[in-house]
Amino acid sequence: MALLGAQLVITLIMVSVIQKLGSYSFARWLLCSQGLYRYLYPDNHELKALAGVPKDKLKGKKGGKSEANGKPETFHVPRSLDIQLETAPVTPLDVVHLRFYTEYLWIVDFSLYTSIVYIMSEVYTSIFPLKDEFNLSMVWCFLVVLFSLKILLSLTKQYFTSEESIGERSTCIVAFCIFLLVAMMVLIVDESNLEVGVDPAYDIFNENASKFLENQGLSSVGPASKLIMKLMFAFWAAVIGTLFTFPGLRVARMHWDSLRYYGDNKLKALLLNVNFAMPFVLALLWIRPITRHYLTVRVFSGMEKPLMRPEAFDTLRIVLVVLTAVLRLYLMPKQLQAYLDMAQRRLDVQKKEAGRITNIDLQKKVASVFYYLCVVALQYICPVVICLYLAVMYKTLGGYTWSALFFETQETCSAASAPVSSIAEDGTEQYQLAWENLKMVFPAGVLRGALGFGTWWSCCAWFLTTALGLAYQTYFTMQ
Repeated sequence: MALLGAQLVITLIMVSVIQKLGSYSFARWLLCSQGLYRYLYPDNHELKALAGVPKDKLKGKKGGKSEANGKPETFHVPRSLDIQLETAPVTPLDVVHLRFYTEYLWIVDFSLYTSIVYIMSEVYTSIFPLKDEFNLSMVWCFLVVLFSLKILLSLTKQYFTSEESIGERSTCIVAFCIFLLVAMMVLIVDESNLEVGVDPAYDIFNENASKFLENQGLSSVGPASKLIMKLMFAFWAAVIGTLFTFPGLRVARMHWDSLRYYGDNKLKALLLNVNFAMPFVLALLWIRPITRHYLTVRVFSGMEKPLMRPEAFDTLRIVLVVLTAVLRLYLMPKQLQAYLDMAQRRLDVQKKEAGRITNIDLQKKVASVFYYLCVVALQYICPVVICLYLAVMYKTLGGYTWSALFFETQETCSAASAPVSSIAEDGTEQYQLAWENLKMVFPAGVLRGALGFGTWWSCCAWFLTTALGLAYQTYFTMQ
């Protein structure tokens, strides 16, 4: 195996670029250079003026501090106040102190650098196909998926550590149980109906692992039963569904608000609806009777062959995942602005309520919207990143090619590798031996099944959570 190949050079160059361009951030540009504006909460002086406090009682109170002990001044105002909030552009100085801002910068920028590494690696491997080298861009992609899951796990953890999140905690537990049940039902569906590739992948893995153990002088009928393997997949799927639950609900709310704001613009409304529906379309692409049968098997009247070749259809699914991620990224500023507009909508809803509210609570109601901007941005972008990079890993490690969408190509998906000797003379040969053994146990057929299920389930959970959120907004929200 070539230890110092061109791929390592690409990786080192990108690491150097990251160090040199540390002060430039695509993530910060998305938040601060796309015309986003935030709402400013009214200070105590403005609230008292709106509440009808006489002018002679307003003097000395504009600072918002009590003269006695220096604590914030607290008073009550009617909920029915007609308050029109002032706006201000979102600047880097505003967002730098927001919660999870560092995590947002890291995942967005690292995802961008990973995409550059992946594109460069794909161009290089299309010219000089890899023989005994491992595709280092897959390490970058795997790290992006891992970091995204870690961030979503950190966000979900907040619901279990806060005493005020009893409802959210219960929602996470219920979502885990539901997604676990759904995943177990999905995994017993026959491959002729749902072609995620788990069963063929297990058969290949079991056969190759048994051969590997025999080569090492060990007798075994297989490393694990199919039931255990499917339970592991179901548990992973339930975790993914749970982590996607609140991001899906949040995206559904932003989609609902965006449609109300851009409803008169037919083009933007169309893009928003396509953006929302694409995860459902992606999930359907793995259901064989609905999509593959009509596109690659059935010959329509007046035609001599099906609409697409099977390998072209496989590549089409991955291309559509990439296009969906690009569309979501393009619409991200509009969705975030719809979230920021929630500050004014909260006061508009409050205006219809009776009673009084303290100035502190009213100001918190407005300020908390902008305070959680980076949290909302992470909930929006992390599922996109997970689906995107699982899809590109599925393409590369599964042996698919981009050119198959246009030309007939011969895919490389070996079910097994030749037996490998268990004796090595030096460190290099030991490294070579380990790599060959790994390729023998985990060939492209096994990786197709694992990553195919991961890609399909991520898209499916992505759609299910957003659809649930949209149903809630449609039938249970009165505003």
